[in-house]
Amino acid sequence: MSVMGNTGSQTVEQAVRAALAKVDDPEIRKPITELGMVKGVTVSADGVAHVAVYLTVAGCPMRDTITSRVTEAVSAVAGIREVDVELDVMSDEQRTELRRSLRGDSEEPVIPFAQPGSLTRVYCVASGKGGVGKSSVTVNLAAAMAAKGLSVGVVDADIYGHSVPRMLGTEARPTKVENMIMPPQAHGVKVISIGMFVEGNTPVVWRGPMLHRALQQFLADVFWGDLDILLLDLPPGTGDIAISTAQLIPNAELLVVTTPQQAAAEVAERAGSIAMQTKQRLAGVVENMSWMELPDGTRMEVFGSGGGATVADSLSRTLGAPVPLLGQIPLEPRLRECGDSGTPIVLADPDSPAGTALRDVADKLATRARGLAGMSLGISPAGR
Repeated sequence: MSVMGNTGSQTVEQAVRAALAKVDDPEIRKPITELGMVKGVTVSADGVAHVAVYLTVAGCPMRDTITSRVTEAVSAVAGIREVDVELDVMSDEQRTELRRSLRGDSEEPVIPFAQPGSLTRVYCVASGKGGVGKSSVTVNLAAAMAAKGLSVGVVDADIYGHSVPRMLGTEARPTKVENMIMPPQAHGVKVISIGMFVEGNTPVVWRGPMLHRALQQFLADVFWGDLDILLLDLPPGTGDIAISTAQLIPNAELLVVTTPQQAAAEVAERAGSIAMQTKQRLAGVVENMSWMELPDGTRMEVFGSGGGATVADSLSRTLGAPVPLLGQIPLEPRLRECGDSGTPIVLADPDSPAGTALRDVADKLATRARGLAGMSLGISPAGR
C-alpha cells in the first residue's frame, strides 16, 4: 500500500530526491537531477524506493555505474529499506534539450578552448622524432594532474600512431548524444583517440584534410566539460597536425620531449622552433630516458647527456624568452611495464625515480600562474 499522500512519505521522497541531486552522471560530471535524468521517484509504505532514471542513449556504457550510484545514494536515506532502479531512455526531444543545456543553442559546435574566456590550460606535447617517450610522458602527466584533483583531458592527436588508450588502460568506446561525443574516462582522465573508432589494430590511412577534420571533431564535438588541463599528444615532427593545432587552438602551449642524445636534441629543436611560426608559447622541455640507475647507486647514461639542456638553451636563444628544462625522467623498466599494463607509473609506483620526476613536472605545469594579458576582466572605467 502506498502512503504517498501523508506528510512522512513526502518527507522521505524529498530526502530521496535530495540524495539523487548528489549523484553525478559519470560521463558528463553533473548531477542527474540537473540533467533531467530523473524520471520519477516513489516510496512505498514498507520503505521501498522506486527510482526511474533516463539514460541518454539505449546502449549507454555507464548504465551499471549509474544504477550502482543511485542505489548507493538512496540506500543511505533514513527510512529506505530497499531501492529499485528502473532505467528508461531519453526521447529525441529530451536529448536535444540536454545538448542545449550543455552546449547552448548553437547548432555548429565550437572549440571551447579557443574562446577568449577559456581558463583551460592547453599543452601540446611534441617531439621532433618518434621513440622518445612522448606518449608515455603525456599519459603520466595527465594521471598525475588528475590525482591532484584537477579536471584533465587528453586528446590522442597522433592519428597514425595512437597509443594513449592502451597506456591509460581503457578499451571503452565514446557515447554519442545528439551531436556531442562523451569521452571515456580512465584514472580520472577524459580521453579521446581515433583508436576508439577503428576495429582492432586497423591502420588509419588518411591525408592532411582528414587529419585536420578529425582533430577539429576531437576538440569541438567532444563534450569535455570544464577542464583545468587539456593535453594533446601530437605526432612526431612538424606536419599537418602541428599546424592544425596552432590554427584551432592558438593559445595552446608547446611542451617539447627529447632524449639526452644530441642527434635527438637537434631534431627536437625543430619541433620547438615551430613556435616561431605559429606564435605559440613554449611551456618548456622534458628530457626523457636521462639515465638508468644501477643497483650500486651509479647512473648509466645510456643515451648520453645534456640533450634536454641543449634544447632548452637553444630555444631560449631562438625565441628570445626563457624556455625551462622542466625535468629529467630516468630510464627504468617499470615505466614501460606500467605503460603496457595501462596504469601509469605515477599511480602504480609514484615514489619510484621516474614516478617522482614525472609528478614534479606535472606539479610545475599544473600550478603555473596564468597571465591576464588579453583577457577581459568584465569591468568598466568609472565615470568622471
